[in-house]
Order: sequence, then structure tokens, then C-alpha cells
Amino acid sequence: MGELPFFRAHTAFHPDRLWIWEKAVYVDENQRTWLPITIEMDSSLQVLMRQEDIPLGEPVRPSQLGPYLLPLMWQLYPGRKYRGSDSSFWRIVYHIEFSGIEDMLLEQVPDPDNE
Repeated sequence: MGELPFFRAHTAFHPDRLWIWEKAVYVDENQRTWLPITIEMDSSLQVLMRQEDIPLGEPVRPSQLGPYLLPLMWQLYPGRKYRGSDSSFWRIVYHIEFSGIEDMLLEQVPDPDNE
């Protein structure tokens, strides 16, 4: 019987910052593009960020976006989390790279002041 190939995913380095470039496209400090997929659940909000190289157009101003569910910028904080430009915190659930594709799942941490 032939052996199946063994595939291995590995942990990737977290971007220091992610800035909105245009609707549904973020850019990190290395000019890599990240595409968000928002997952709304009963008690939490998650976003899957997939690093995928796409051609960039002109950046948009925040005022051109209209209401937007996600922060316009994320900054990496200690303790495997990001802080959004709206002061929200997002826990890094996982960040892996597999076959050249990076996926990072972020989950919004509830604000203790609003509970």
C-alpha cells in the first residue's frame, strides 16, 4: 500500500499592524494583503483573516467606507491579541500557514465595562 503524504501546518508570525486599505482588504506593515471573513455568532464576533496577494487600488478614506463592522486598524498587543482602532480587543484563536496560505482567526473579547 502506498503511503499518504504528510501535510504539516505551522504557526506563522503575527503582523504588527493591519490597516484598512479598501472595503474588505487590509494591508500589513510588509504590504501583504489580508481579506476578512466576518463570522457573527450569538454571543461573539469572529473574523477569519486570510493572507492573499491581490492587486491594490487606491486606498480609501474611512469616511468613504460608511458603517463598518470591523476596526479600521488592528495593532498587535502582548498576550496573543490585537487592539482595534475602536478600542476593542481581539484574541488570536489561531494563526497558521499551510501550503503558502496564512489564516488567522480573531475573536472579539467582550468589553468588561458593558457586561
